[in-house]
Amino acid sequence: MPALKQVQTDSDYHKQTALNDIKKLNSQLKELPGFCRDFFRGIEQTTTTKTRIGYASDLRTFFRFLFSTNPEFSGDNNEKKIADITLSELESLKPVDIEEYMEYLKYYTYNGKQYSNDERGIHRKIASLKSFYLYYQKRELISNNPTTVIDMPKLHDKEIIRLDSDEVAELLELVENAGEHLTGKKKVYYEKNKLRNIAIFTLFLGTGIRVSECVGLNIEDVDFKKNRIKIIRKGGKEEYVYFGEDVAEALGNYIELSRCEIEPKEGHEHALFYSIQRRRITVRAVEELVKDYAAQVTSFKHITPHKLRSTYGTALYRQTGDIYLVADVLGHNDVNTTKKHYAAIDDDLKRSAAGAVKWEK
Repeated sequence: MPALKQVQTDSDYHKQTALNDIKKLNSQLKELPGFCRDFFRGIEQTTTTKTRIGYASDLRTFFRFLFSTNPEFSGDNNEKKIADITLSELESLKPVDIEEYMEYLKYYTYNGKQYSNDERGIHRKIASLKSFYLYYQKRELISNNPTTVIDMPKLHDKEIIRLDSDEVAELLELVENAGEHLTGKKKVYYEKNKLRNIAIFTLFLGTGIRVSECVGLNIEDVDFKKNRIKIIRKGGKEEYVYFGEDVAEALGNYIELSRCEIEPKEGHEHALFYSIQRRRITVRAVEELVKDYAAQVTSFKHITPHKLRSTYGTALYRQTGDIYLVADVLGHNDVNTTKKHYAAIDDDLKRSAAGAVKWEK
C-alpha cells in the first residue's frame, strides 16, 4: 500500500458543513414565532444541529397547516405571518386540530407544490409537535397541551432493502468493467473515474459507512498501516472504522494511480474523493453514482448509499450473529435501533438454528 505523508489535517470541510447547518437552522428560525427560540435553546445540549433543523422544518409545516386550514389563524388578515403566532394561540388548539393536522399530512399542497407523508413521516412530525408542546408545559408557560391525548401513528415493520450477494458481485463487476461497452466521451469519462468509483463502492460495501462520512474523508484519514479510516460520525464524534484487504486494495489503487494525478481546486487539497471538477465530491454526486450503477443491476430495488450500508450490516450480522458488534461498527448509539432494523434476520438465524444440532441415533 502507498505510504501517506504525515501532513496537517485540514478540518475545514467539517467546520464549514457544521457552519452551513447552523446558518440553515437560523434561516428557518426566522420564519417561526419568536418564542420558538426558547424551545430550540432548550434542546440544544441534547440534539445535533441537523436534528434541530428537522424540528424547525416540522414546526414550519404545522404552522403552515394552521394558516391554510384554520380561520382563527389566517382569517381576513392577509398580512399576518407565521412569525406573528402567539403561544396563547397554540394553547387554544384542541386535540381535534391535531387530528386534522395528521390527516392533512397525508397529502397537501403548498405554494402550488404537492407533498405527502407515509406513516413514518407523520409519526416523526407528530413526535416533534409533542416535544414542542411538552417543553412549554413543563416550564408552566402553557397549561393546555392538545397533543397529550393524541395517539402516535402505528408504525409497521419496514422490510430492509438490500442487495443479495449475487447482486453485490454483479454491481462490483459492472463498476469495474462497464467501460468495455462504452465509446467516445462516455468511455473517457468512465476511465477517468473508474478507480475512484471502485474505491467508493468497495468502501461502502466493506465498511457500511454513511454517505456523509464518505464524502467527508480526507486523505490523511486513511491509515494503511492499521487498515482503518477516521470518520466523523453524526454529532461530530471522531471514530475509527477498520477495513479488509479488498477495501485496502481499492483505496490504494485509487490513491496511487488516480488521485495523485489530480490537481485539486484551492480549498479542496485534502479531500479523499474528487469530482470531475476537481473539488471534494458531494453527497448528491455519490447518491447519483450509486443510483445509476445499481439501476443496471436491479430495477426492482431503489438502491441508495444507505441501502449499501444496510447490505453491509446484513452481511455482517449473518456472519457473526453479534448484534452489538453490528451496532458498534455501524455507529448506532442505541443497539435497539440495530435490533429493530435486523429483527427479520434474527428470526432467520433462529430458524436455521433449529436444525443445526443433530444427534446420531
